[in-house]
Amino acid sequence: MQTVKMVVTGPFNAGKTEFIRSVSEIDVVSTERKISSDTERIKETTTVAMDFGRITVDDDLVLYLFGTPGQRRFDFMWEILSEGMLGFVVMVDSTRPETFREARTILETFRAYAPTPYVVTANKQDREDAWELEDMRIALRLDPKLKLLPCVATNKESVKNVLLELLYSILAEMELKEKGK
Repeated sequence: MQTVKMVVTGPFNAGKTEFIRSVSEIDVVSTERKISSDTERIKETTTVAMDFGRITVDDDLVLYLFGTPGQRRFDFMWEILSEGMLGFVVMVDSTRPETFREARTILETFRAYAPTPYVVTANKQDREDAWELEDMRIALRLDPKLKLLPCVATNKESVKNVLLELLYSILAEMELKEKGK
């Protein structure tokens, strides 16, 4: 059986935990804690170490999903979680342009940890105030060839589409490496 480790990262409240919860076939192992400061009352809890979920694609393939904390004070976990990853997803809340710069920094940080395939997702695309994908591509300074995918983290099919796109990129890279041997 082949296992593939994928990391789901992005700024605080981008939807990483919901993304993993919506597709995991096991109860998500989560390290969420109540937020004590009043400055971040967007939600009640935050991930402090990681989220973990699993998906069996078929008899030969299992995806392990590791969600990172989004708050900077927990960024020491990012490098630990990136070890052994075959690809990663950068989640961006498309309704909060004030987080785009941080999302770009997180993307660059993970690219530095490992030169693996990745995709960027524009989460919360079901909301009226969501930015258009092409506007987000410009704001995030993303290469036109990079996959920027629409997503609704609470929708299982939407999440599966993102994971399949990343998986296709990982498999294509594996094939290239095999040919290069």
